[in-house]
Amino acid sequence: MRAGFAVLVLAYVLSQFFRAFLAVLTPALGADLGMDAGDLALASGLWFAIFAAAQLPIGLGLDRLGPRRTAGWTFILGAAGGATLFATAQTPGMVVAAMALIGLGCAPVLMASFFIFARTFPPAAFASLAGLLIGVGSAGNLASAAPLAWAVDAFGWRATVLALAGLSAAVGAGVLALVRDPAPAHDDDGPDGGLGALLRIRALWVIAPLVAINYAPAAGVRGLWAGPYLEEVFGLGADGIGIVTLCMAAAMILGNFAYGPADRLFGTRKWVIVAGNLAAVAALIALGLAPGQGVVLAAVLLAALGFFGSSFALVMAHSRSYFPPRLLGRGGTLANLLSIGTVGLLQIVTGRIHAGMTAAGATPEATFGALFLFFGLLLLAGVVVYLFADDRLD
Repeated sequence: MRAGFAVLVLAYVLSQFFRAFLAVLTPALGADLGMDAGDLALASGLWFAIFAAAQLPIGLGLDRLGPRRTAGWTFILGAAGGATLFATAQTPGMVVAAMALIGLGCAPVLMASFFIFARTFPPAAFASLAGLLIGVGSAGNLASAAPLAWAVDAFGWRATVLALAGLSAAVGAGVLALVRDPAPAHDDDGPDGGLGALLRIRALWVIAPLVAINYAPAAGVRGLWAGPYLEEVFGLGADGIGIVTLCMAAAMILGNFAYGPADRLFGTRKWVIVAGNLAAVAALIALGLAPGQGVVLAAVLLAALGFFGSSFALVMAHSRSYFPPRLLGRGGTLANLLSIGTVGLLQIVTGRIHAGMTAAGATPEATFGALFLFFGLLLLAGVVVYLFADDRLD
């Protein structure tokens, strides 16, 4: 079991890496392949869109086949295969296709782990275990910042990504060899009602908007917009972008560790989520109102967004408390679909906003200020709806 968890953590490290590494590769991909901000937004957005679209069949696979086969084979074919395509890309379109394939490969990793947690450990431990996994796995965020920039400088971006393809293949094989499927739930033999049964749980309706939006600002900024923002507004190169995004990634890791046990520490899940997300809203609004007031202030606000915007595990724990045991796989992946699907959609939408404002002659400060305010207002709307949710710790 320990070896299986270890290899799933490694797979999640790579998943976090792949969703965020485009920010640091921005200068290299622009120079070698002519990729602009719109191309990068499409590639990043499609990663998240494919990741999200795969969630429902993955949920069925988790419930019917178990996490070992569902995660292992998908990771080998998608993550390793997509990274290979990326490393050999000759056009922006090939990078976009590679990111879509990598998104498919990474899609089952986190939910496979959550599925095992939910089936193996007491419900009260779920948030702490999920936060721990995401916190440790977010080392991929760290690796995709300054360390990636150093590797690209030393070996070139193609050799670096090709090495990642080989590592992905080895990790996928490790999942197949070491992960053990948990025992079936006590109600697995009865009719499950499918997704319709989940959609009829009214308590989830007021949680769903925050499930959808809580991760999107931090993921969107860290994975895509931090690079162009720091380059266009402050003139930073790969090393400078790597250092600032490394700070944001570290803050996201600390945020996951902090959120994990916070519900049990404070005796409330709802109000920890509300307070943290309002703090993330404040960071986004500050960035939106003062996008060009200095790189140090920008770095501090990006780190604050990363820390307070890392409530995903706790929001997922709140949702999971309403899922019947026989629907844990599909319930978790439905929630993940909402979350990751929104990230992908907003990558594409914000790409259009950036392109439209740039074409209209807006300054980089005005353009990125509008993007940050857009993210902040959407997150605030999700928090307002979530205020009507019942607090629940089981």
